[in-house]
Amino acid sequence: SGLSWEPRSRAVEQVHLRCTEGSLEWLYPARALRVLLEPNLASAQHVTVCIKPASDFQGASIYVERAGQLHLVVSEAEGARPHHVSCFSAHSPQGVALFLQASPQRDISRRTASFQYELLSNQSAAGPDFKKMALVEAMCRPCDNVELLMAICSSDFVVKGSIRNVSHDSENHMSQLDVSVQKVYRQKNQIFQQEKGSGEWRGPIQTLLQCKVKKGGGDFLFTGNEHFGEAWLGCAPRFKDFMLVYQAARERGANPCEF
Repeated sequence: SGLSWEPRSRAVEQVHLRCTEGSLEWLYPARALRVLLEPNLASAQHVTVCIKPASDFQGASIYVERAGQLHLVVSEAEGARPHHVSCFSAHSPQGVALFLQASPQRDISRRTASFQYELLSNQSAAGPDFKKMALVEAMCRPCDNVELLMAICSSDFVVKGSIRNVSHDSENHMSQLDVSVQKVYRQKNQIFQQEKGSGEWRGPIQTLLQCKVKKGGGDFLFTGNEHFGEAWLGCAPRFKDFMLVYQAARERGANPCEF
């Protein structure tokens, strides 16, 4: 919080973050913060950093430091744009430095400059654009059997369910599946939740508009990964087809993990 700083101090507060994903919340922004993203990874020199400001982002602008220069990433005016994710490559093995500059304020009303961040190895990022990055998860083709068997082991979420509805957002080039869930095998965060009234488990899954997802009948096994608190679709076979693949692999001892 900016309220905890000495009023006449001109020092820039340094914050070191060593996780590969997380969030920062700066209350009552005052003066400046320098945020160093220094992941404890051997592959840290090959990372892409993505940040997503909160929908109520106020009171500061975010810059990225490159070769001693500051480049604007998020201005206060842009902070309220939903789904706006900025990605950039790390040019230094020491990590990435973000500089948060507080906007001048006449009063002391509460403002919060908060954002989420993720560090991705450059092997999984297909460019500086979040929608391309998501292509890794939202592959617009059926997974082969090897990919499918690995997906149930390594995905952030694995659920059995059916598609209630599909909505399309052409402006953001995204589609969303509204999924009715019969069983949650794994989920990293609580994206799939039980509704209080009906007791039914439901949750949204994002994918790219270009994947042309349509509503289909029957049960599916939905797998995928999470980015910034949203579930992104990976492999999604019909459940009966998946069980045939899994049982055959198990009989051969070729299943990489137990399902």
